[in-house]
Amino acid sequence: MTEAHASQPSIPQTAKRRADAAAFPVPGPEEGVARGAALREALLDSRQRWRELVTLAADIAFETDNWGRFVFIAPDPVLGWQAATLLGQTADLLLADTGGAPAFNPFHPTELVRRRRAWLKRPDGRAVCISFSAAPVVNEEGHVTGARGLGQDVTEQEERDTEVAAALRRGEVVDHILWQMRKEVLAPRMMQAVLASLAHATGSEGLAVLDVLGNGTEPSVLHTFGRSVPSIAPAVGALLESGGEDPVACTASDGRLVLVCPTQTRFGEEAALALWRQPEGRPWDADERLLASSTAAIVRVVLEHEAIQREMGRQARTDPLTGLLNRRAFMDELSRRFDRLEVDGLPGALVFVDLDNFKALNDSRGHDVGDEALQAAAQVLRMAVRPTDLVARFGGDEFALWLDGADELAAAERAEHLRTAGPQALAHFSPAGVPPITFSIGVAGRWPGRGEDAEMLLQRADRAMYSVKRGGRGHWRVAKVGEDP
Repeated sequence: MTEAHASQPSIPQTAKRRADAAAFPVPGPEEGVARGAALREALLDSRQRWRELVTLAADIAFETDNWGRFVFIAPDPVLGWQAATLLGQTADLLLADTGGAPAFNPFHPTELVRRRRAWLKRPDGRAVCISFSAAPVVNEEGHVTGARGLGQDVTEQEERDTEVAAALRRGEVVDHILWQMRKEVLAPRMMQAVLASLAHATGSEGLAVLDVLGNGTEPSVLHTFGRSVPSIAPAVGALLESGGEDPVACTASDGRLVLVCPTQTRFGEEAALALWRQPEGRPWDADERLLASSTAAIVRVVLEHEAIQREMGRQARTDPLTGLLNRRAFMDELSRRFDRLEVDGLPGALVFVDLDNFKALNDSRGHDVGDEALQAAAQVLRMAVRPTDLVARFGGDEFALWLDGADELAAAERAEHLRTAGPQALAHFSPAGVPPITFSIGVAGRWPGRGEDAEMLLQRADRAMYSVKRGGRGHWRVAKVGEDP
């Protein structure tokens, strides 16, 4: 009884089987076919949804086989290509030319990559930048059998990023140029610092700052850096013809690649910054043109600073009323002339001029007329000497002239000319009842080897002039060496 009882299922187990059969009935043949069709429809629907999601999320979705051929690509068309054209083709045909530089290949990833950029080409040859997420496909044995991935068009973002990066690089270069310039004090050294920095940044063979008007045939070179300046008249001519503010690129007569950027100072100087490369060099790109234009603005500032320094130097050396040299500049230049004349073994002569009766003119007609008379006297003195000679106003109504290479006789001839020409030119300044202005002149000659410096020579000419004053004025006298007038 025990065995039989043991062989029969208990009541609870039988009830469980019946409950399971009611909950999960075994389908019949017709019901199984219906369920299979429903499953296939669900799978197709799921795949269609997956395609739609991929199309919405990516500009390209792909799968390649072990030989790198497309076995799947979406959407259709993709980047301007028809999907049927690409299926079965090598995926590398979409890669854009990088000029020989190594680039990331999204169709042959060796590991999982996310948001890596690569350049593909459209059917019309235009390049497009795609941000890829891709991974290799591995079989059960661990062998790579292809790849699959998604990509999104980021061309506009890449171009913006490139522009921003280029602007930042230009800003860094300009900051470096300004930093180098600020380390200098004199304008010529500032300009050399600017040109050297730009040459290094652009890989230029040489640079020059030009006066574009020049002498009418070739532009005048104001500053240079690097190799000798090629003939760039065609570039300057093209710049003037364009009449614009943009850089002009052309080829010099020797084949060098030239870039010229215009600039104009506040003082009316028409200038240009020129850069050049060897004939086999690469053409000037847009970023280099912008950098050269920015540097041309710095060149303009340096040219203005240079002009201001020249004007300050001129004012420090000249008399503001007459434009003649002042006493300090005259004596400094005289000392330099003495050194040269000693080497050459040549003489020279100092002529000291004092205007007679000038105080009476000032008192009778005022200082404005007196200033006009001084300017007229300065013009008489200028006309009496050569361009290589020196003319100075020492202050008040005293003037000095230095005659390079002249002896006492030649200087006496100049003094006689001044004795007559001066009063004639200034006669109209003195009204009736006011003594006319005349010239009292002292002359001192200098010969090499005597050891006489500028101050000693001036004292001799001054004593000779005062001897004329005491002797009646309006004539001249030559001081002899060792003579006490």
